[in-house]
This record gives sequence, C-alpha cells and structure tokens, in this order.
Amino acid sequence: MATDTLAVQLSGIEKRFPGVIANHDVNLNVRAGTIHAIVGENGAGKSTLMKTLYGMHQPEAGTITVFGAPHVFKSPSDAIAAGIGMVHQHFMLADNLTVLENIVLGSEPAARGVVQYDEARRRLEAIMDQSGTHVDLDAPVSELGVGQRQRVEILKVLFRGAKVLILDEPTAVLVPQEVDELFSNLHRLVTDGATIIFISHKLDEVLTVSDDITVIRAGTTVAEVKPDAVTRSKLAELMVGSELPSPHGRTSEVGTTIRLSIDGLTLAGPGEKHVLDEVSFEIREGEVLGIAGVEGNGQFELCEAIIGLAKPMSGHITIDGTDVTHASPHERLIGGLSYIPFDRHREGLLLSAPLWENTLLGRDADEQFQKGPFIDAAAAKADSRSIIERFDVRTPSETVPAYALSGGNQQKLLVGRELSSHPRVLIAAHPTRGVDIGAQAAIWEKLRAARDAGLAVLLISADLEELIGLSDRILVMFDGRINARLTPAEATPELLGTYMTGGVQEVAS
Repeated sequence: MATDTLAVQLSGIEKRFPGVIANHDVNLNVRAGTIHAIVGENGAGKSTLMKTLYGMHQPEAGTITVFGAPHVFKSPSDAIAAGIGMVHQHFMLADNLTVLENIVLGSEPAARGVVQYDEARRRLEAIMDQSGTHVDLDAPVSELGVGQRQRVEILKVLFRGAKVLILDEPTAVLVPQEVDELFSNLHRLVTDGATIIFISHKLDEVLTVSDDITVIRAGTTVAEVKPDAVTRSKLAELMVGSELPSPHGRTSEVGTTIRLSIDGLTLAGPGEKHVLDEVSFEIREGEVLGIAGVEGNGQFELCEAIIGLAKPMSGHITIDGTDVTHASPHERLIGGLSYIPFDRHREGLLLSAPLWENTLLGRDADEQFQKGPFIDAAAAKADSRSIIERFDVRTPSETVPAYALSGGNQQKLLVGRELSSHPRVLIAAHPTRGVDIGAQAAIWEKLRAARDAGLAVLLISADLEELIGLSDRILVMFDGRINARLTPAEATPELLGTYMTGGVQEVAS
C-alpha cells in the first residue's frame, strides 16, 4: 500500500566510466508500497543507476538510503541483505538445473552441510501462493518459455527476502496476456508490502501501471511526474525532446522476385519432438514478413536453420533462386543473407573488442578491407566511423570497446553493420529490443529505406505494434508450426496474442 515513507532515496549520485559520465547529480525518491517507473533514452544512465543501487557499481559521489537507513553497497550481496533484489533484462539462469535448484542457488537452506530442498520447496510454495507467481519447481529451466523464466527470476529475489524489486525492461519479450499477468502479480506484491522499481521504454505501460515516474536524460534527473498529470507525447518529449514515433509508415512496393523461400522445413529437437515442423513461406523483394510468437516456439531454430547453423531433417531453403539447404553459413552470407541476431551479447558482438572490429565481423572478406594478405585497419576504421555516424551510435570513437556502449547503442551498431553489407535478404530478430524511442524510430526508418530499395526482410519481434506497423504479412508460430497467416489490417495485439499462446490453431486467412 502506497505511503509517503521513502523505501529508496538516491541523492546526488555520480558515476563515471573512462571517458563517460554515466550519472551526474541524479536524485530518485521511491515511495514504499508503490510501482515507480524510470524512463529515458538509451545511454541516459537508467541501468547504471539501478546497478549502483544493487551494488554492482560504486558511485563516486552521492548517498543511498533504504527505508531511512544510509547504506554503502560494495556488492549485490550487500544490497540483497538490505532487502533489494534485481531482475535483469538478460536473465541469469542455469538451463541445466531445475527451477527449484536455480532459485535456491547461492542461498540454499542447509542443515549440517546438507541442502534442505524440502524446506526450500515449502517456502517457495508459500511465496508463490502469496505473490500469485506460479511455476513448476521441478521443471528444467531449459524447457521454460520466456514468461516462465521471468517468473523464476522474480521468485529468486523474493526467496532472498527482497522488499524492493528492480525490474529492467520486464515486458520486453512478453505477449499481451503475459504482460497483463505480470502487472497483476506486481500489484499483488505491492499490496503485500513490496516496492517495485522498473525501467521501461513502453510508455503506454508506464502510464498504466506506475504510481510515480522519474525521467532521466543525459545521465541526470530531469523530471518527476505522476502518470495522471502527463500524456504519452509529453513523456516522450521529456525523454528525448521530440514526439513519440510510430512504426506505421507508407505502404511498400512488393516486387515479384522471390528472395527467400522456405519449403517444408523440419528440424529435430530433443527426443522425438520437432522444433520446426513443415514450415513453409516465401518473401519477395521489397517485402517485410513478420513472425509473431512467444519465444521458444521455433523462431530461434528457424533463424539458425536459415543461416546454416542448424541442419534440417527435411525441407529446402532457397536464397535468390539458389538452393542453400546444405551450404555453409559463409556461402549464404556471400549469397546475400544478413542476420541481426536474437541476443546481441552472445551472438552479435565481441564485447571486449573495439567497435571497428565489431563492424568488421562477417565483412572481413570484402575487398575494401583487404591489404594483401592482411586486414586494412585504416579502411575498416573509416567504415566503422561511417556506420557510427549514419546510425547515430553515441560513442567517443570507433576504438571504444563494445561493452562501453549502452544496450541501445550496441543495437544500432549491430543493425548498421548488417545493413552496410548490402544484403538481399535480412533476418531481423528483435531489431529494436531494449532501445529507446528515438533509436527505435531510427532503426525503423533504416529498415524501411532498405526494404524500399528491394531488401526482403524476415522480421521477428515481440513488439506487436512494431510487427503490425512494419510488416506486409504476418505469420504466427506456435510449437514449431505456423498456425496463422494474417495481414496487418486483420492483426491486433489481442488476436496475435491469442494465436501466439495456442488459443486458436487453424490458419486465420
């Protein structure tokens, strides 16, 4: 229940990294028993501020007060001991362990050196009943969908006694029904005395669910507002100084040439299960084909099969009229295929390498980067600077390591690299995941421009407004199969959500 008592107070927080001031004189006042949203552009300092509160960073200046008591957190363990828990945007779970084992990992109740799993189970069942956050404790995490994984992460922090929960982009990969369930559970937690702080780029959700909103721009606090006292457009203007963009653009001119053809693609999974089952579709030049689906229903495996990292049991993959079913990934790349991957950290970037080496990845065989048997570093750096400028990547130079960029700027760099190879077919998996509204609009415009120039795009996105706004046609995947084919005019987030969760399993049109 909301009170005027402050659960968390950050005053004058300052955090610097080499060449970057991430936070400067940031102030945050979070009332106990409320849902408090933090919004701002990528690179504005939101995640840095929350990692400081969670003990992952130590500030150069400023104070942290939790329920009236000053604290100096030197590690997340210190923050957890003070009742603060954090659910990161990139989940931190061990796939080879069960839900129960993941939740208690590092906090195992023990007697005489023996882990008391029965005691842990009793505590967790009580927590699940109280919070409304239920999950099968014996299920292997590897078999869970993204919504269930998020519940596991929330249960982890509740199991450790957290009274203040920090959620970083909690709805980024959830379907509408899962978002509704999450918000219902958050309200239930708040009713039971918890305090929620969450970072989000989805302004409609922020205005719907939050009690208070703090806006951060360029590393400092610029506004504290109530959701009933601000509009969506005004909130966007406070964040970035401009109106809220929309993915809906002009109708594209779809050509006649088939750029990508998938015919009867079947891919084996664990046991006798097929992770892809007779998947077929075509994409023509100048067309965006959207794929909707809850993560874990075959989208990732579809991408791996198309780029050549997974060998199908049957079916054919054709790029620009050439059968590449048995071709290597490099041959497909040369054939005009490009890929914006699901996870920029694990699949897209070398985080410790400088930006110019990252923009060279997959393009090092291009003649423009060759100098005899060696890489022409000067040419690669010049090309990297061009990508940085054209895609508005906020960085001091191309020699900065990729890990020094905010998530949104990493994404812009990755999108810029893939479009700069001038592909004929682009697989774009969550191209705007975790980016702010300004960066999102820039990426949309670049994708539209490439599509208008003849690019065929396979778009996979959890942002249903983005999917409907950019796509010429939309397919829905459920359990490894295509179970709906829709036009953007037919599709609504609610209808897509129904198909995505298996509510209807016949083709819609």
